[in-house]
Amino acid sequence: MNRTFPKLLLLVASIVVLTVVNLVIGTVSIPVADVWRILLGDESEPVVWTNIIWKSRLPQVLTAMAGGAGLAVSGLQMQTVFHNPLAGPSVLGISNGASLGVAFVVLLSGQLGGVALSRLGYLGDAAMSVAAIVGALAVMVLIMWVSRKVRGNVTLLIIGVMIGYLANAIIGVLKFLSPEEDVKAFVVWGLGSFSRVSGEEMALFVGLMAILLPLSMLLVKTMNVLLLGDEYARNLGLNLRRARMLVIGSSGILVAIVTAYCGPIMFIGLAVPHLCRALFRTSDHRVLMPGTMLCGAALALLCIFIARIPGFEGALPVNSVTALVGAPVIAAVLFRRREIVNS
Repeated sequence: MNRTFPKLLLLVASIVVLTVVNLVIGTVSIPVADVWRILLGDESEPVVWTNIIWKSRLPQVLTAMAGGAGLAVSGLQMQTVFHNPLAGPSVLGISNGASLGVAFVVLLSGQLGGVALSRLGYLGDAAMSVAAIVGALAVMVLIMWVSRKVRGNVTLLIIGVMIGYLANAIIGVLKFLSPEEDVKAFVVWGLGSFSRVSGEEMALFVGLMAILLPLSMLLVKTMNVLLLGDEYARNLGLNLRRARMLVIGSSGILVAIVTAYCGPIMFIGLAVPHLCRALFRTSDHRVLMPGTMLCGAALALLCIFIARIPGFEGALPVNSVTALVGAPVIAAVLFRRREIVNS
């Protein structure tokens, strides 16, 4: 525990540094002193700089921190409940459910309503967020119902994967039948972005995550017991079915909210728990939960910085950057497990 606190402080410091970097660096570079004065409400600063900070960069930073932390915690919960190091937030098809909800709204809007949702501006964005939440929660309710009928985690995992494939199949049919403009709008949403949330939407999203993340900490003891194995946990008096539903429900709600506002962000939930285990060298969730939140926020901030490194016009898709960071981590996990098995 003595070594844990300095590492947590290091993660907090990295978040602060990356926050400052993301506020300062971009297509328009703004000095740190001017950023500080803008945040303090100094009206003498240029209006353009003020708008960039308050309407673009600060909302993106806050959204990335909240979204990264939520996905990381969700990934940790999934890996714990399924005892699978390659389980992630999308393993049960919840992200696919969100995508399916958006697909129904985006890809059918032009055919049924005569007006493409991509042309409706703020109203279209709000409709996509609501559709994503409804789709994700619908799949999560289905998974929760199935979890009461099956006993094995492997069976539940396979059912979740099949739900994801079914959702993708329906999305493929909708794409084939939809006009090009609607398909493009759906593809852009599917690339994932921390920059599409602003204003009241950003405040609501960050507020929801500020409530859900502390609530997920209440499951720390349950997750520690689940690590001991089903038989040992049952002997300790843990209701396995109830515990599994609570952890899956918590993970599913986090994924649903993040996907609704930011789109399907890949690899953060899969890679961050492994980074935290390597950093803290423990499986105790009293350490891993706060560490995962901080590490997820830091990694998301790093990804949005890389996505708009000076020299690029605009920004790269976030999923392209998260894949570049997350894929090597997953490969390292696979090789490490192989070495342990061979030894």
